[in-house]
Amino acid sequence: MKYYIIAGEASGDLHASNLMKELHVLDAEANFRCWGGDLMKAQGAELVKHYRDLAFMGFTEVVMNIRTIFKNIDFCKKDILQHQPDVLILVDYPGFNLRIAKFAKENGLKVFYYISPQIWAWKQSRVHKIKKVVDKMFVILPFEKEFYQRFDYSVDFVGHPLLDAVAAYSQQKNTLSIESTKPIIALLPGSRKQEIATMLPMMLSMKNHYPDYQFIIAGAPSQTKEYYQTFIGNTAVPIVFGQTYQLLQNSFAALVTSGTATLETALFSVPEVVCYKGGSISYAIAKQLVKVKYISLVNLIMDQDIVKELIQNELNETNLKLELNKLLAAATRTKMLTDYSVLKEKLGGSGASKKTAALMIGYLKN
Repeated sequence: MKYYIIAGEASGDLHASNLMKELHVLDAEANFRCWGGDLMKAQGAELVKHYRDLAFMGFTEVVMNIRTIFKNIDFCKKDILQHQPDVLILVDYPGFNLRIAKFAKENGLKVFYYISPQIWAWKQSRVHKIKKVVDKMFVILPFEKEFYQRFDYSVDFVGHPLLDAVAAYSQQKNTLSIESTKPIIALLPGSRKQEIATMLPMMLSMKNHYPDYQFIIAGAPSQTKEYYQTFIGNTAVPIVFGQTYQLLQNSFAALVTSGTATLETALFSVPEVVCYKGGSISYAIAKQLVKVKYISLVNLIMDQDIVKELIQNELNETNLKLELNKLLAAATRTKMLTDYSVLKEKLGGSGASKKTAALMIGYLKN
């Protein structure tokens, strides 16, 4: 069968690539055309556009790049019609993907959605659109199934694919090529330029407070070493690219920008502080619209304060140092690691990609 898959971010590239691997097992003739990244390309997909050309963060950034966004949407529609896939598989990335879903449905194409947009957080009215334009929705967070049921829409809960990715990696013994033997505090400042420019300087401000620890940056594959160097200057903080899991596996604590990385860090059992600071206009708008108590997936899934979230004005050097001090203390670490164990149980067990692929193939055959 012919699959057209759209993922607009690094996490989508990871999850889509693992799904493609499982689809290949069940469908030896699988043909993939995609918008995504290097991991999807490595699974044999014909890559139409890379996610690094698609990622715009926040309300103001989207407005500034609106012309480019609509050009990409128009190009995508034409490419789908030309390719005529058996199914369109959309991976998160709702601003773009829901427009494409509507177009595909209007043109008689079957639409699957893997990893639900976070409509439970804001724009809950989107659920009515999803019901009209998405044939099957596959969700990865335990509370999402109940959320959709409230709107009389049946979805498949398949578990979180990060459980498999982290478990497979954790079976290996991976060491970092770092000269220092000091305990590592990992810095995960995000993948987009706007995030990095905002978060990394604040994270780096911790270095002088903790001489007995080494700080290492997880570099995003979509950015260059030179870009990070503009913030590092002469502070001599190493950057590792393509080794985020390796870094987390060897870390004692972490400072993490909100997003999928907060959950990855927890699954590697690394105590963390979650950091977020957006543009003042974007944040003011989001504060009015967002309907959830937390910004990190860890706290959302557990529905309680498991990891500390420093948001907007709370993200300052004084507060960050205070919270990092707590992370390095035995009592806080023990409590957080115990909570992480409960978190893993709530995520639904292993085999998310395999379950999703089997369900998709079954729906397509029937």
